[in-house]
Parts: sequence; structure tokens; C-alpha cells
Amino acid sequence: MIALGAFAVLALLVFALSGPSADRARARRLTAVKDRHAAAASNAAMDAQMRRISHARASGMDLAVMRVLPNPAQLKKRLAMTGKSWTVGQYGMATAGLLAIVSLLMWTRGMPLALALCFGLFVGLWVPHFVVGMFIKKRIAKFNAKFPDAIELLVRGLRSGLPITETIAVVGNEVEGPVGEEFRAVGDKMKIGRTMDVALQETADRLGTPEFQFFCITIAIQRETGGNLAETLANLADVLRKRMQMKLKIRAMSSESKASAYIVGSLPFIVFGLIWMINDSYMQEFFIDERLIVAGLGGMVWMGLGAFIMAKMVSFEI
Repeated sequence: MIALGAFAVLALLVFALSGPSADRARARRLTAVKDRHAAAASNAAMDAQMRRISHARASGMDLAVMRVLPNPAQLKKRLAMTGKSWTVGQYGMATAGLLAIVSLLMWTRGMPLALALCFGLFVGLWVPHFVVGMFIKKRIAKFNAKFPDAIELLVRGLRSGLPITETIAVVGNEVEGPVGEEFRAVGDKMKIGRTMDVALQETADRLGTPEFQFFCITIAIQRETGGNLAETLANLADVLRKRMQMKLKIRAMSSESKASAYIVGSLPFIVFGLIWMINDSYMQEFFIDERLIVAGLGGMVWMGLGAFIMAKMVSFEI
């Protein structure tokens, strides 16, 4: 029970500092707008064929991990968002290896077996998830930095008389980084028979960024209502640049509070680990003496609540 309580408090602390919950509300609003304006397209046969191809390419380790995971499709989507060639099997092997190594290390240092297993499980689940999320955020940041320039390149191509499909191919060839990769993927999908709306929406679902969703909705509305697409995209590029500037301003204003939350939340665990390495017999009293157990769990609960409140105070929706 003590080990499970400690694991629950650590999970609460990670969830509190994981990021703002406003992203879910923004995603729901974007989905509602997309459902109202996006054109419906039926590609069941092509989707089934693509699923069969990807299933055939999956290794035995990937299939084994997919059978264990509750939602393997979501994990595959997250791994694809990193832009790396990581597979579900490699992710599962990394998780199992961290769990075994950390649990064995903590057990040899004198930690009780149940608590060592819980700590190893926490590290094995959290570290790969954190690394994947870090790569996703890094790639999304690069994408958003170059995306307004790509839209302006689209605008110049449209004003010169090129169709939108040709300008998408030009952006994929001319722009470097994640923006070029995603636009090349859109062009490749259109070459094999997918419509532009479906190809763009699949890319938007994989990226999960509001900026690209705005782009897809703009093109979908223009295809239904007509109008000057070049002028509309030029206005969109200006809005995205101003939105990025506002994000940077808010990040700078809230950086001090976030740094305080990270320092205050991590310092007790760092001190606990250092003292454990110096004198493990002294720190083992926290797992034997009932008074110290209650005091430690109470302190962790209050720390988790404080970190959760501080995270909500610096979370802003743009």
C-alpha cells in the first residue's frame, strides 16, 4: 500500500506538470469546426489496403507489444509524430529494459522489493513517454516556426498562376525540415489517388497542431464558398505569426513561475536520493517507521497539490 501510494503521488506530480489542459478544449473546438466545413470522403478500401501493408511490415516484436498495449494505435501515432523511424517494438523493449535495470538497481541498494518494482515501473513508463513527447514538441516547434514561410510560398505560387496542388509540391521540395517532409507526404498521397482534403486532414490529425488545422479549414471553406485563396492564406500567415509572438511573450512572462515549480517539486526527491546514497540505512527508516511513512506520504501529497496549482496558474490558452 505504501508503494502504491508513493507511485500514485509521483504520477499526480507528473500529470500536474505535464502541460495545460486547454489543449483539449482547443482540439474539441477545431474538430467541431472541421466537421462543419470539411468535405466528407469515403476511402475505406484504400485505408484497409494501407492497414494491411503496414501490418505486413510490422515485426514480431511490434505485434507482440501491440497485443499487450491497451491502445497501440495512439502509440503508433505518437511515434510517427516524432519524425523518427521508431517502432512500437523498440518502444516496448526500452520500457522493459528500464523497468528491469532500475528495479534491480534499487533492490540491490536496499530498497524493499515491492517499492523497487513500483519505482522501476514508474521510470520505465515515464522516461520513454517523456523522451517521445520531447521529440514531438521539438519537431512541432520547428514546424510552427517555418509554417508561415511555407504559406507565403504557397501564396506566391498561387498569385503566379499555379494550381494549389502544384504549389504544395513546390513547398515540399523547397522548404527544409518538418514542413517540407509533411508537404511532400501530402503530395505523395495525392499522387496515389487521395483527394487533397483527405491528404491534408490526415496530416493534420497526425501533427495535432492548431496551426495546420487552421490551414486545412481555410482551404476547405474556400473550396466550398470560393474567393481569393491567395489573399486568405496571406492573412492566415500573418495571424499565425502574431499567434507565435503571443506564445513567446506568455512563455517569457511565466518562465519564472515554471522554474520555481520545477525546483520546489524536484528538490526534496534529489535530497532524498543523495542521502540514500550516503547513508541508506538511515533512509530505510522511512519505509519501516509508521510515523515517518505517514509524514512522507503527507508531504508528497501536499507537494503534488502545490505543483498542480502552480501549473494551472501559468497555463494560458491562446
